[in-house]
Formats: sequence, structure tokens, C-alpha cells
Amino acid sequence: MGELHQLTAHAMSTMLAIGEVSSRELAQSALNHIEAVEPQVRALLTVTAEQALAQADEVDRRRAAGELLSPLAGVPIALKDNLCTSGVRTTAGSAMLSNFVPPYDATVVSKLRKAGLVFVGKANLDEFAMGSSTENSAFQSTTNPWDIERVPGGSSGGSAAAVAACEAPISLGSDTGGSIRQPASYCGLVGLKPTYGRVSRFGLIAYASSLDQIGPLSRTVEDCALLLQAIAGHDERDSTSTQAHVEDYLQECMNSNVTGLRIGIPREYFAQGVSADVARAVHSAAALYESMGATVEECSLPSTDYALAAYYVVAPAECSSNLARFDGVRYGVRSADKTGHIGLMELSRGQGFGSEVKQRIMIGTYALSAGYYDAYYRRAQQVRTLIRNEFNAAFQKFDMLLTPTAPAPAFKLGAMTDPMEMKLADVCTIPVNMAGLPGLSVPCGFVDGMPVGMQLIAPPFKEALLLKAAYVYQQATTWSSNLSPAASAA
Repeated sequence: MGELHQLTAHAMSTMLAIGEVSSRELAQSALNHIEAVEPQVRALLTVTAEQALAQADEVDRRRAAGELLSPLAGVPIALKDNLCTSGVRTTAGSAMLSNFVPPYDATVVSKLRKAGLVFVGKANLDEFAMGSSTENSAFQSTTNPWDIERVPGGSSGGSAAAVAACEAPISLGSDTGGSIRQPASYCGLVGLKPTYGRVSRFGLIAYASSLDQIGPLSRTVEDCALLLQAIAGHDERDSTSTQAHVEDYLQECMNSNVTGLRIGIPREYFAQGVSADVARAVHSAAALYESMGATVEECSLPSTDYALAAYYVVAPAECSSNLARFDGVRYGVRSADKTGHIGLMELSRGQGFGSEVKQRIMIGTYALSAGYYDAYYRRAQQVRTLIRNEFNAAFQKFDMLLTPTAPAPAFKLGAMTDPMEMKLADVCTIPVNMAGLPGLSVPCGFVDGMPVGMQLIAPPFKEALLLKAAYVYQQATTWSSNLSPAASAA
């Protein structure tokens, strides 16, 4: 069976239901392991040990009283630190919010709290979710549990590292341009970006509001399905939240096969710096699908080549608007300068924001300024429409698309000194956000001892299809059963 902290959420749920283990035992095991590995992994910014044990005890009390509990009641979880948690510091990885304690929960946090999950900590991230390595955090750089000299990806690198190190069996991240799927690939995990609107964004500290989406990270597809089930659904506090039916994702994915599934392989996703080793691993996965009864065929999405450029106009434009609220007046860092309101704002923002955030604010402000709006922002939105239309056309022929998740395995800490090279780490994931589609990364092999993932893309609100296809692949391979060195560290 292994150590308690190494169990999947699904296994924990089963053991809890039959009384083989208590919620407190699971929480204590997770906290003990966090204490052992955090000095090397640095996945968490805040460890909520007292809260976790209190939550676990409450679940045990309710279970003993015979209450009907959710499948994940008593299971530990880590939360990305841009999700507001009532009474617990929430920093978004920024010095601007180093002492911010929200008075309310994000909707997803409220749902998990009601479902009885046990919150073990808040996970590190690139500042305001802007980055691809978790090196842009104002507090610490998280390491990859498979090799602590490498990055875990970003911006949900802390969430991914916490799961890969078995500090928690599941976590929540947010995905604006690949920030769940890319770290999932780097850390050997399953990571899902739901359809835009499937999960409420209320209480998520915004980066780019038309792109952000909250989603699960886990070691197995079953755990991913369980966590998505817990957080999906309409929220009247989020005007972009949809009322689309929420399926029983675990049941859907566990009784399935891929016979007759039509899978498209977009050639453009293998031409943008994707390493030969990663391409081979993804094509091997496609061949396995074909051997199990799926139809696999190459296709083309020509506008993919413009997605990265369009994203880095749209996302900074929205970030320049969203981050205008951090002005040193209402909340966040406040400068001690006495030169008046303008000086207060300038110095507060100068001290509170890191270099990557400042750069994106300036790019976005420029793109939205008079005389440049049509040349940049409007044109980027037109490209976005082209990308969405090409996906829609592809889904007339295919049920699902299969691509690499990231061009290469995780790189060394400090190795990406070229900002453009860093941004290319998300080149395979960004088009999915631009089109508002669901995308899932699932492990498909190792290159030089490091995990790599393949990305499955489906039409809007077809998360069940992605989970089915990923589950069938997982059952036919052993990639998801591997544990990182940090997971076994004592």
C-alpha cells in the first residue's frame, strides 16, 4: 500500500468510506511529509496545519455520526495562492499582497470546504500567475520533485510540485495560457483546464479575465474527475459562469473505451520548437490509441502560428486593467512616501510588483492606448476568432485533438534567461485558452529521466470525453503510477 501520503485521492476516499483510515491520520501523514520535503521542494507559501487537523477532526466526527459525506471528504488538498481563502493569507505570489488576508472564500474554496476536503496549504506561483516556471514568485522558487535542479513549470508550479511530491494527492491551479497543463507535463501529472465558464472564477485573483480558468491537478485521471466534479457548476456571482450540465465525471471515465473515437493530430503543434523526443512520445501515444480502436489522422490548424503573439497582446491588455486596482490606497503594499496621491501610487506599485508583472502591465497599457488599440488589441482579438473558428472546423471531423503539452521536458532553474524562450514553453497550450476550450495533459513518457505529457483537446463542455480518453490511455500504460524521488523522501 505504501505510505498514507502516497495514496491517490480515490484510494483515500475508499479507505475512509470503509473505516480503514481516519481523516486525521491522512492529514497528519500529509503534514509530516510536508515538513520533511518542503525545504527542498518549496511548493507551499503557507502551511495550514492547525486548520487541516481541525477540518479532519470535523470530517471524522461527521462520519462517525453517520452523515452522508462527499467522496472527497477528509482528503487533503493544496490550493494555489491566488484563490481567496477566508482568514488565511493569500498572496498571488506577489509582495504587493504579502500580508493580504481575504475576508471571504473563492467559490471553489467554498465548495471544497462544504465537501469536507482538508486544506493543507497555499501553493507557490509565478507572481499574479504571470510566468512559466514559478521563478517569478516574490517569495521563493519552487523545484521539480523529479529533479530539484529543474523548474516545476508555471504558473501553477507550486500546485503541481505539491502533488508530485505527495504533499497532497490533489491540488487546484489556474490556467490562463497553460498554467495547469504545462506544470502537469513537467511534473508527470494529470492537469485539466476546463471549458471557459465551467468553473466559477469568483475569488480568483485575476490575471486575464477572458482567459483565466481554475482546474485540478492530480496523479491519476480518477482523482482529476473527482475534483472537477466538486468544483464545476454555475455560480451567480460569476457572470461568465455557465449553467451547462455537470456530468458524473468519474462514472463517465471509468466505463469507457476509445473504439471509433476520431483523433486529429495538428501538424503545427510539432513544428514550434517541439523536441524530437517529445514528438516521438506523443506519436507513440497516438499509435496506442489507434491500436485500441481509435481513428488517428493528421490535420492542420494554420492560425496556431499566430496564437502566441495574439495571446501576448490580449493577456497583458487585460492584466493592465485588472491590476490597476493595486494602487496602494485600498489594499496591498502602501509606500510611506508623502509626495501626494500620484507619488503614493507610483511608489507603491513600483515596490509591490516584480519585473515580469511590470513588463506585462506596460505592454498591455501600450496595446490599449489611443492610436494603437486597432493595430494591436483589435487585431489580436480577430486572430483569436480565427483560432476559435479553426478549432470548430476541426471538431466537425474529429472528436478530439492530440498534441504535445510542452515542447520539451522541464528545464534547469535559472536556465531560461531569454524572455521569449520562456514564453515559448506555453506555445502548445495557449491556443486552447484563446478558444475557451477544455484541455487535459496526461503523462505519456519520460525523456532524459523527466516526465513529458500529451495534451488532449475537445469541443466546449466535453470534459467527460477528455477524461474518458485519458483514463483509457492511463489504464494501458504505467506512466501515471511512477512516483517522484521527493514523494518517497523521509
